[in-house]
Amino acid sequence: MRHGRPNFDREAARWDSLGAEFDGYGTNFALFSENATRVELCLFDNTGQYEMHRLDLPEMEGGIWYGHLPGIGPGQVYAYRVDGPYAPEEGHRFNPNKLLLDPYAREVRGEMRWHDSLFGYPVGMDDRKFDKRDSAPYMPKAVVVDPRFDWDADTALRRPWPDTLIYEAHVKGLTMRHSDVPKEDRGTFQGLASEAVIQHLQRLGVTAIELLPIHGFVDDRHLLEKGLSNYWGYNSLNFFAPHRPYLKTGAMHEAKRAIRRLHQAGIEVILDVVYNHTAEGSELGPTLSFRGIDNASYYVLSPDNPRHCHDTTGTGNTLNVEHPMVLRMIMDSLRYWVQVMHVDGFRFDLASALGREALGFEREGAFFNGIRQDPVLSSVKLIAEPWDIGEGGYQVGGFPWPFREWNDKFRDDFRGFWRRDTGKVSVAAQRLTGSPVQFNHSHRPATSSINFIAAHDGFTLWDTLSYNEKHNDANGEDGKDGHGHNVSDNMGVEGPTDDPEILAARKRRARSMLASLFLSNGIPMLLAGDEFGQTQHGNNNAYCQDNETAWLNWDAAQEDLIDAVADLSAFRRANVALRQRRFATAPEDGNPNTPVVRWYHCSGREMYDEDWGDEGLDCLGMELAAPSGEPPVLVILNAGDDAEFTLPDGNWVCCIDTASDEISREEEVSGVLKIGWQSVLALVRRPAD
Repeated sequence: MRHGRPNFDREAARWDSLGAEFDGYGTNFALFSENATRVELCLFDNTGQYEMHRLDLPEMEGGIWYGHLPGIGPGQVYAYRVDGPYAPEEGHRFNPNKLLLDPYAREVRGEMRWHDSLFGYPVGMDDRKFDKRDSAPYMPKAVVVDPRFDWDADTALRRPWPDTLIYEAHVKGLTMRHSDVPKEDRGTFQGLASEAVIQHLQRLGVTAIELLPIHGFVDDRHLLEKGLSNYWGYNSLNFFAPHRPYLKTGAMHEAKRAIRRLHQAGIEVILDVVYNHTAEGSELGPTLSFRGIDNASYYVLSPDNPRHCHDTTGTGNTLNVEHPMVLRMIMDSLRYWVQVMHVDGFRFDLASALGREALGFEREGAFFNGIRQDPVLSSVKLIAEPWDIGEGGYQVGGFPWPFREWNDKFRDDFRGFWRRDTGKVSVAAQRLTGSPVQFNHSHRPATSSINFIAAHDGFTLWDTLSYNEKHNDANGEDGKDGHGHNVSDNMGVEGPTDDPEILAARKRRARSMLASLFLSNGIPMLLAGDEFGQTQHGNNNAYCQDNETAWLNWDAAQEDLIDAVADLSAFRRANVALRQRRFATAPEDGNPNTPVVRWYHCSGREMYDEDWGDEGLDCLGMELAAPSGEPPVLVILNAGDDAEFTLPDGNWVCCIDTASDEISREEEVSGVLKIGWQSVLALVRRPAD
């Protein structure tokens, strides 16, 4: 220890603000641990390598340990040691030999290096035994930050849901192979907000970029031992600090600058957040933060034996959202990212786990109600991944307003429709109209469904057209990882091919699948790279592929596909009928405030009840009219061979035809219209002269 020991100012100490808060006079440190008997604040030098002081937090009330240190300011590196009972069978795993990262750390210095001393017990032995080795040399540390930042009048964009186009992307993978992004910026927030990326997003008409996890996360030990890493980032260790490798200098203000730049370009920022579990894994995992601070409070433990974690996430542990202070931490994190970092919304990973209470999933549970009543959080974009692996975890359509939900039914049904599976006309109609069976209840709007053809988890769009089977050998699990439900079709050859007919067929189906996405009610989400034919070579679980398998290959981009996406996006923006808040109703319902939908058989008549059950039918038309009196849109889907479609009466202009390489057009049509195999037409009714 070094001399010059700082002293706490008890009069200035505050318990009401957790974390390390600099106030201009000093820094207030506060940490919640209900079951601890002692909390030590460890101050390190600027490198984070040398512990300079170890101080007992002098105050505690309500389980919050706190103290104010005058003269301590931004840049100070710190961590905690927490003492209490080491009684695993009672759920307690305190071990003051383990250095612990502050759950409220705003910035992190150093990387975690795997070592057996990171575990609270001797690795390879009974976890009820106690390990006395110091883990500090192998742990990242927290940094006190300066909260000041010039946002230059930046505010949340608050773009309406009906006008939203989401682009799901990875901070690193988006730019690592982009030749127009400066080499030193690739893979960072600075590269994310580069002019080349922003111009591309604007070309596509993207209004919001949804980023895979950017909270500080850990690479799994077993992956590093195989030469892999946790690329996706669903392994959070902290919910406030940006992941340090995404920052060129390590300073969290780099993330703020990227968000400000995207806002200036009219693009919202949505974060994929992982509040359902942490990187500490099961009871056999390391002691890095929450486990050592208060295992029995932060995690859901087995009611039969608290020695064990209760896992509904498939990762080894589940955060105990029912505990008020754990729920507060999550709410504080969300508000921090909105109020301090200016993000525009969140996508909640395995959101069903956040709604689990004593009796199972509860849509009116504490987590959802907490967000709905919060004046800050209830006004941003909220998206649920509506499932987890626990019993009753699949909850598509089961979340409360104002949440929107990822809709895997849209993905699977349209993949099956374009694969020419029989009997898919009925479900295709459901997806075109925003999946009302799932979402048209409880006063939910027609924007409740987040529609997607592909997402980070699973095949890319191009791989859906190129592979019948997953090819995950590079993941080191003998191909056993990743699901087998891909609803894909290689169209004659497994993987790449030089056959011009197969390539043309794949591209046509790609255009038609993209058209299905952009011409449906609900909110379209485009996986980064699907606009130009990105392939992961058949890997449908590239979570550990931090390499050219998962990084976007901009040099191989198919420009004509990019043009098609830009045209589809522009057509959607131009036609109000495709961007409705209310679900469409049949004409006879007579509600003047709702859009009206009519369904047409290819023969020109309206669909009969028996048509919906016709397993041989693979072509249908949807006419959608907005209540505002804007021009109706007619969307025709043909998953089969060349066909003819008799148009409804009226003056029609064909604006989209995916049978052509250049899909945008302006062609007046009437009567019987030829529609090419595996193609989509979009027409607009023009008023008579």
